[in-house]
Amino acid sequence: MNHFILRFRNVSVNFGHRPALVSIKARIPCNSLTAVVGPNGAGKTTLLRSVLGWHPLSSGEIRIGDSHAHHALPRLAYLPQRAEIDWDFPISVREVVEQGRYPHLGPFRRFSSTDRDAVESAIMEMGLEPIVDRQIRRLSGGQQQRVFLARALAQGADIFLLDEPFSNLDMRATEDLLSRFQKWKDQGRTLLAVVHDLDQARRSFDQAMLLKTHLVAFGEAHETLSEANIQSAYGESQAVPSMA
Repeated sequence: MNHFILRFRNVSVNFGHRPALVSIKARIPCNSLTAVVGPNGAGKTTLLRSVLGWHPLSSGEIRIGDSHAHHALPRLAYLPQRAEIDWDFPISVREVVEQGRYPHLGPFRRFSSTDRDAVESAIMEMGLEPIVDRQIRRLSGGQQQRVFLARALAQGADIFLLDEPFSNLDMRATEDLLSRFQKWKDQGRTLLAVVHDLDQARRSFDQAMLLKTHLVAFGEAHETLSEANIQSAYGESQAVPSMA
């Protein structure tokens, strides 16, 4: 029997008079990797941010387990696009990971032994021990992504919303992240990731959501990302992202 950790029920989001998402219906299984794909302006980032409650829904609802999304925020962790992060900000790897514990701190913002253990565990899981005191601007792209994923782990989340996690990474760093994501899935975690490379989505993800403001298709990745569905979403004349 499948258990669904995320449910999108006729979800619509408007920005003023412009529809950003229209009647999205999907159920995300527990312990799964889901690629969110589609052309620019299709609503991919809006979908992730709507789960977080950052965009009010025009209609429909998003449910996590049996709770409304805003009741389950401690279970959610978000990795923004790299362009949204100030990489020149003078902060160390450890300090970034510690930010994952801020939602758990009391009014005096003092770290407990539980907080410290969570930070150390996340640092070790992401293999960051040799660089914990390094400032983030001095890291490679792959290291930077691992730092912010460690922050998400320290938060104690089991649902990860990742906005273009492979952007500007080389092949080695990309394969490293994909391997870690597979382990997270095997450990009982659920991931939604905005992915631009359709071949990568077919190979490495369980299912895909193909968006073009509305839901073009949803299901197993290799079936959802068929040639017909891709043409419907991207148009025959538009370049389709691929590693090929």
